[in-house]
Amino acid sequence: MWTVSALVQAFSDALNARFNSLSVRGEISGLVRAASGHQYFNLKDGTAQLRCVWFRQRAGSAATALRDGMSVRLRATVAIYEPRGDLQLIVESVQPDGEGALLEAFLRLKAKLQIEGLFDPERKRPLPALPQAVGVITSLQAAALRDVLTTLRRRSPHVRVVVYPASVQGAAAPGELLAALQRAQARREVDLILLVRGGGSLDDLWAFNDEALTRAIAASTLPVISGVGHETDFTLADFVADLRAPTPTAAAELGVPAQAALLDALTHTAHRASSALSRHLQREQQRCDRLALRWPQPAALLAAPQRHLAQLQWRLRQALNDLPRLHAQRLQLLQHRLAHALRQRAPRERERLNRCERSLPEALSRQISNSQLRLDRAAQHLQLLSPRATLARGYLLGMNANGQVLRDLTQLAPQQPLLLADAQRAVRIDISRIDAQPHPLEADIPPN
Repeated sequence: MWTVSALVQAFSDALNARFNSLSVRGEISGLVRAASGHQYFNLKDGTAQLRCVWFRQRAGSAATALRDGMSVRLRATVAIYEPRGDLQLIVESVQPDGEGALLEAFLRLKAKLQIEGLFDPERKRPLPALPQAVGVITSLQAAALRDVLTTLRRRSPHVRVVVYPASVQGAAAPGELLAALQRAQARREVDLILLVRGGGSLDDLWAFNDEALTRAIAASTLPVISGVGHETDFTLADFVADLRAPTPTAAAELGVPAQAALLDALTHTAHRASSALSRHLQREQQRCDRLALRWPQPAALLAAPQRHLAQLQWRLRQALNDLPRLHAQRLQLLQHRLAHALRQRAPRERERLNRCERSLPEALSRQISNSQLRLDRAAQHLQLLSPRATLARGYLLGMNANGQVLRDLTQLAPQQPLLLADAQRAVRIDISRIDAQPHPLEADIPPN
């Protein structure tokens, strides 16, 4: 069974979970400024209206003065006013609705990138726990740079800071921001990138909604923290970065750990390690004491080895005394076995030597005959293959003036003499005086 208060609270919690922070466009009506500084009004369009409250803490620092009939864009959260059960918007920031075209372009590009998965938490890169160097992309004249450097110097003075200057507002800002990001990745000299600038209108922050810059942040090989604007400002760089910080100072605080906290953690870890080591030593000392009580006395431990050593020494002396006699007996045995083997093998070896001596002349004669026969066959084969034998059969050898053998008359250069040779002599012929006519045999060859 629900109570009214519990049910209203449940509705409020559900609305906060579903509509954490949203942007609404409409027209102001029924504006009331209370003495407390809070402002109450209705936000309406052609068919509906919502109650709104702008608390003094938020409204006091705003530059926009509200009036009835004014078209505005609100950044607000949804809540229920429990005493009346009314639905209302808790206003965080107000901007005139003159930036409608930019807002539509922003929402259109945001939806496109969200469908592509560039905002998915699964693709976010983890931040380094202990970065050694941090890169800052912002304008050199920006107050955000001074805030970031002051915070980094205060929290972690040991961390090296590299500034990649770029415009953060204007037509050239997207290209310069993209170039600075690419330069930081190419140099590989930092572990983390802080993309920061101070607050401003949607038009002032528009460079951080550039599609090319947004995609470059998503594809960056280095983790990126986006600290653009104030807590209520949102850009596409915030959604696609690995971590969104509400302000540039917060980006610096999230990027590096505080040195004091690290020293405290180190001291705590050292204390825990020292305590653990002391406890371990105490346990081991107790275990050694228990083992010492169970272990025999040193004299009892050494008695058996000493007796064994004395026995080994006596056996060694006995072995040394018997060693010359044993060697003499073994030598005598070997000599006896050698004389016996020689007496048995001598007749057989003498008989084998006589047989070799009788068969040696016959084997030598047979080897000489076989070698002479192979030599005669080789000489006959060489005679058959000799070019002189070919010339002796009536052939002539054609050569050019350099003595190179011709395989075809086309190898003979013009005006070059032809040398013809047989086995006995050579003849030089000047073929330039001979008409090149077909040979009678060549002319008589019938066609195929």
